[in-house]
Amino acid sequence: MDARLQLRVQRYGWDAAAPYYHAGWQAQLRPAHDRLLDVAAAKPGQKVLETACGSGLVTLRLAEQVGAEGHVLATDLSERMVADLRSRLAEAGVANVETARMAAEALDVPSGAFDAAICALGLMYTPDAAAAVAEMGRVVRPGGTVAATVWGERRNCGWAEVFPIVDARVASEVCPLFFGTGAPGALARLFEAAGLEEVREHRQSELLAFRSEREVTDAVLLGGPVALAVKRFEAEVWDAVRREFLSSVSTCRAPDGSYRIPGEFVTVVGRRPID
Repeated sequence: MDARLQLRVQRYGWDAAAPYYHAGWQAQLRPAHDRLLDVAAAKPGQKVLETACGSGLVTLRLAEQVGAEGHVLATDLSERMVADLRSRLAEAGVANVETARMAAEALDVPSGAFDAAICALGLMYTPDAAAAVAEMGRVVRPGGTVAATVWGERRNCGWAEVFPIVDARVASEVCPLFFGTGAPGALARLFEAAGLEEVREHRQSELLAFRSEREVTDAVLLGGPVALAVKRFEAEVWDAVRREFLSSVSTCRAPDGSYRIPGEFVTVVGRRPID
């Protein structure tokens, strides 16, 4: 797909997902976010850039880590995600976070301006993940940290059938890209190609807990990467897609109606060389 078209698909797709994303994924993604924040190791007083920040699941935690003397610039392609984050920051009284709408492949900030750059589960959606990693490396100072988390291999993510189920009705334009960065060593190679050093990869398996059918369908179908495609469905098609997706995760359903769906995450960290 043309890169400009892919950016439009992602922008409007995440605009569509914004009302469901934060509540739908906050608990489920917490272990992956814990690992990312641990390896990024932001310290009080530091300046950190977060790309593809979404609704701020990581942003607010970063703001707490760097403290009142630190600063976070949170960027995302989706205006509705940025607006959602702004409202959360205002409600929480957080003053050390600046927000901006930017594509991950073209960060409109000076080189070397940050102590660290991170991305939580956003690189899978970029038309050019290598360019996005290179931009993260560019904006950190020599010796600065770059860290990113992506979903792992398709076979280790129990919700992955959502892509062919949706694509059978209307192309979601996501499936060809989604799991590429989660292959063994793939993200680490992008870090190394961007000139980063001391590159380390961490792979973790988790069970994503959802309390009901409604929770899992709201998160995966309405608050995830196929949200724009799903938005086009008439009621009859939506019902068929919902039933087929629930069937694909039926082995993960407990007797009480809750779900424990496997998910795999890959986190990579590296440092910009000291000149």
